[in-house]
Amino acid sequence: MTPNTEADLAEIIRGAEGPLRIEGGGTRPIGALSNGARLSTSALCGIELYEPGALTLVARAGTPLSEIEAALEAEGQRLAFEPMDHRGLLGTSGTPTIGGVVAANVSGPRRIQAGACRDFLLGVRFVDGRGQIVKNGGRVMKNVTGYDLVKLMAGSFGTLGVLTEVALKVLPRPRSMGMLRIEGLSDAAAVAALCRSLASPYEVTGAAHLQEGPDGTSLTMIRLEGFENSVAYRAEALTRLLAEFGACSFEADTDKTASEWAYIRDVGPFQKQAGNVWRLSVKPTDAPGIVADLPGARAFYDWGGGLIWLLAAEGSGLSAARIRSAVAARGGHATLIRGDCSQGAFPPLPAPVAALQEGLRFKFDPRQILNPGLMATSAAV
Repeated sequence: MTPNTEADLAEIIRGAEGPLRIEGGGTRPIGALSNGARLSTSALCGIELYEPGALTLVARAGTPLSEIEAALEAEGQRLAFEPMDHRGLLGTSGTPTIGGVVAANVSGPRRIQAGACRDFLLGVRFVDGRGQIVKNGGRVMKNVTGYDLVKLMAGSFGTLGVLTEVALKVLPRPRSMGMLRIEGLSDAAAVAALCRSLASPYEVTGAAHLQEGPDGTSLTMIRLEGFENSVAYRAEALTRLLAEFGACSFEADTDKTASEWAYIRDVGPFQKQAGNVWRLSVKPTDAPGIVADLPGARAFYDWGGGLIWLLAAEGSGLSAARIRSAVAARGGHATLIRGDCSQGAFPPLPAPVAALQEGLRFKFDPRQILNPGLMATSAAV
């Protein structure tokens, strides 16, 4: 089913007699997918309002992300939260949509500096499990709307309602982009260097570490954006600040830097590698120890170590329980992005939080027909 209007979507949901599997572009099949009837928002497309001077954009949920990025590029602007493209990692086709980005709260390397997708949401329209059309937030940066359903919908994966429209704050695109590189660091030393750079006043917008760079040597990467002279000045200052970690080289070419960070954003190191791929959210200084506790895994670090991408190859002995236990012991959580999700793709929740979540779902979707079971988890740890 592919409704052409919001009213058609509401009618379909009201008349549904069984579970519905909600899709945007079908590029992010994360979690336990429902065997319900497919309901796609891909026909609810188009940019409805774009005011570059006000830094605001309103689009229907099925609008291709590429269309939005092209419109912003023409005005020298961008989505600052740098949404990941999952197709290479998950082996999917289709076209990523802005509704799918919001529903999954997809955010890339720049999150450490700019914030997540939900932080740029100004308003949403959606259809809940009763088939009622709900509007929350607005189309401007200043609005007072009571309960903040806008942020609640970000990351709900279509389990609370089906998005039909999103309003977003956008930001100017920087004139220049450059990157510092340090080769040969251990995981612990790299995370220490990244944390120092992020704690500096030099406005780092990307901080990642690859255990294996293009030539097989570990590679630590620090991104800077802004005016060309400012980027050069900050790169020089950071080189001095990080001198004890080794020699820094500086890549000043904007296009090359953008390409290399797209590789990080889209989890390029694991795209053609077999095995389960996990996304671990942890305290940065705990990250090297967690990876050390999971021998046989391959990893790389983003967000200064706060995000670990982990590849657990078949035969490595790294079960979901073992990975989650190692992460939970240090207060983090683990989400399975690619692989067998029979034990739950999403992290277990403490009982009080799980009760709140279930209560919200019942209020928004009392018949439990919207992506039922997609965000199911195993017992809390």
